Amino acid sequence: MPSFSSRLAQTFEEFGGVCMGVDPHPFLLESWGLSNDAHGVREFALRAVDAAAGNVGMIKPQVAFFERFGSAGYAILEESFALARSAGLLVIADVKRGDLSSSVDAYGQAWLTPGSPLEADAMTAVAYQGVSELSGPFELARSAGKGIFVLAATSNASAHSIQSARITEGEHEGATVAASVVRDVAALNTESGLGSFGVVIGATVEVADYGIRNGELVDLPVLAPGFGAQGAQVEQARELYGDAVANTIVTVSRSVLQEGASQIPAELRSLRSQLREQVR
Repeated sequence: MPSFSSRLAQTFEEFGGVCMGVDPHPFLLESWGLSNDAHGVREFALRAVDAAAGNVGMIKPQVAFFERFGSAGYAILEESFALARSAGLLVIADVKRGDLSSSVDAYGQAWLTPGSPLEADAMTAVAYQGVSELSGPFELARSAGKGIFVLAATSNASAHSIQSARITEGEHEGATVAASVVRDVAALNTESGLGSFGVVIGATVEVADYGIRNGELVDLPVLAPGFGAQGAQVEQARELYGDAVANTIVTVSRSVLQEGASQIPAELRSLRSQLREQVR
């Protein structure tokens, strides 16, 4: 089975690093003329996937907006994931799961097992208990050709004081929490070149403020939310991520989705062109 790193590298080569979020916010449903219920979310998700196919290589559904509707929401996720993957899109399930031992293993099994109803190509994870506690999902991902992105430096206002805190003992003594996540995840990548395991670095943060050097992100897949509605612009990608811009997944959602399904393809192609200029 091809590794996630090889499939991601192929996606970068063919489509570039733009990834479309699939986030059915209530205000977006309303702007699309859809109801704020499971039926409306299904229409939104399937139309968004159709619009993304052939225009970008990746989508990132935010699972929380589907969970609002319980089992119906999960059924929509299953259908959307299957449609996206059949269209050749890489699906990054933005689930932000994290726990201990068998519990976190079960999360990995739900989202990364080939043939699972919720099978995605990658998932986001939280390592509050330590990156080593995610060993089960990492092992599964490696054997199944899947990817994992661990939160490292996030854009929310309260994150900095926690993620920039210094570790007082052990292997990463003196490093920030965010930098320790980056280094632990990087060490898990055994492939040469681009790895299968990456980190989430918000586009509106200054990585240096979190004790991370841009050079540490080269060859490490970087999932970068925060472009568009949250303030960062695609034209800033190289400024924000340095040479790591070539392996950065630039995620856009509300700024593209608010234009309506018919305008999504043109918006995505424009962003791809803008990012290509940054990667050269």
